[in-house]
Amino acid sequence: MELRTPVMQLRSVDPRTLKPNPNNPRIAPVPPAQDEQLLASIQARNIIQPPIVAEKDGDLVIRAGHRRVRTAIKLGLNPIIVIETEPGNIDPMDSLAENLIRASMNSVDIWRGIDNLEKQNPHWNEQAVADALALPVRTVKRLKLLAHLHTPMLDVMAQGSMPTEEQLRTIAAATIEEQTQVWKKNRPKKGQEVYWHEIARALSKRRIPSSAAKFDDDLARAYGVVWEDDLFVPAGEDGRYTTNVEGFFGAQQEWLANNLPERGALLAQDEYGRPVLPKKAEQVYSKPGKTDVIGHYLDPHTGEVKTIAYRVQADKRTAKPGKSRGATASETPQPKSRPDVTQKGNAIVGDLRTAALHQALQDRDIDDGTLLALLVLALGGKNVSIQSAAEGGRTGREALACGLIEGGVLATDQDVVRKAARAMLQIALSCRDNMTNSGVVARVAGDAIDAKLFLPNMATEEFLACLSKAALEKAAAAEGVKIGSRGKDTRANLIERFKDGTYVHPSALFAPTPEEIAEATRPPSYWDERGGEDDATGREGEGTGDGVDECPDDGSDACPWTDLGEDQLPAAAE
Repeated sequence: MELRTPVMQLRSVDPRTLKPNPNNPRIAPVPPAQDEQLLASIQARNIIQPPIVAEKDGDLVIRAGHRRVRTAIKLGLNPIIVIETEPGNIDPMDSLAENLIRASMNSVDIWRGIDNLEKQNPHWNEQAVADALALPVRTVKRLKLLAHLHTPMLDVMAQGSMPTEEQLRTIAAATIEEQTQVWKKNRPKKGQEVYWHEIARALSKRRIPSSAAKFDDDLARAYGVVWEDDLFVPAGEDGRYTTNVEGFFGAQQEWLANNLPERGALLAQDEYGRPVLPKKAEQVYSKPGKTDVIGHYLDPHTGEVKTIAYRVQADKRTAKPGKSRGATASETPQPKSRPDVTQKGNAIVGDLRTAALHQALQDRDIDDGTLLALLVLALGGKNVSIQSAAEGGRTGREALACGLIEGGVLATDQDVVRKAARAMLQIALSCRDNMTNSGVVARVAGDAIDAKLFLPNMATEEFLACLSKAALEKAAAAEGVKIGSRGKDTRANLIERFKDGTYVHPSALFAPTPEEIAEATRPPSYWDERGGEDDATGREGEGTGDGVDECPDDGSDACPWTDLGEDQLPAAAE
């Protein structure tokens, strides 16, 4: 079929004189938000693409652009420019194609268009763009999150593979360096899809909402808490959050300590974040009485201030009949003071210790007796399962074992065995503060082979920032370094002092303390295995795990140590 180019001309007309197309296939109204967008666009930039009209029976009939014409009338525009084509019948296929065959822009292209617009004309800021496109400013800000994405990720998104809003928020919150590393491990091969949930999970950081905070802006600044906006929460809600979890808890704890109400008490918390009641205290589940105490603590997950009511039972040996005594400050376990080394600092120490220990196992001269002792020691580690911090994990252990099997026979070459033993120890022993931690045995192993000699210089901003002010000043004084008026000045002085040397903080040394050794070598007691509850005989104070003397007096099989002689009990390390 031969296609003929229609004759067209521009014409200035009153939009109110234009007649709608009786064959217009768009009958159902479009969403109001889209009409608002069109109105805002025309109001800001006028009509960019003129409507197309044709003369029929003496009237100008709209062939394309009904919404534009209606919006022009609503805005009182007169005249407007239209494109007039040759008179004649209006083909219904033209109207159907004009409405149907359209391709919407993806989010990446929209952001790139906004970014280019802002670069070319400073007038087009977020508010101006939002007004012109009838978009909420939050939507424009959300689109601009794409500016924080690794370029290869953007390219994939532009092809149609988009993460969810939650995943996009998580990815955009990470640094470009972090995104680059994760993308290297998760980028899809040709023809495969992107698993955005895996990328988002690898980049996720713990966030605490500002709604949980009780402290003011002054405490927030003192603890380095910076509020960021979550652009994906519903409009009108406070979507601010922080990823500085340690700073949040520090500020929240200080606020709580300074704002305890009458009859309020700060409660210590166990390793799982559960509140620890004073000795002989009982939780109150009904409405608290006048003599009951309200314990306050921080929820370890949300950071919110939580309360629990309890009462302390009267001491039958000293209390007078008819009277009960309330809780005293000395009976309420006090919360732990802020540690010398933060949680992040302990994680750094764990990584440095582990790397130094593995290097020592590889490079140090170790006699066969010590090597054998280390292997036995490693089997007593907390990670005896073994979940390894070293590369290889289970696969690495199996490969080492296979290396000692030659034709189904155990290898006897001493050099081969020694090399395999060192490698196995590197897989098994870990000082990291997570599930791979071997516990005190790794510390003892590191001390035995002088692994501290392989520790790097710890006089760095990253580590020293993890020390409390008191710990930082103590470290500076021990090295004869000037203590500044501010913490950052003291850190700078320490860094300058050891810029060409090696500083090892005492917390990173391998030798465990006597208390750590005693705890690690304490045998489990009968009451440890039963959750530390008082028994039916009413014996108080048992189940605390203070020693093996807490076994039942009848010598029954319930006590794991009944049949062991003194020489069979686990010995404490010398």
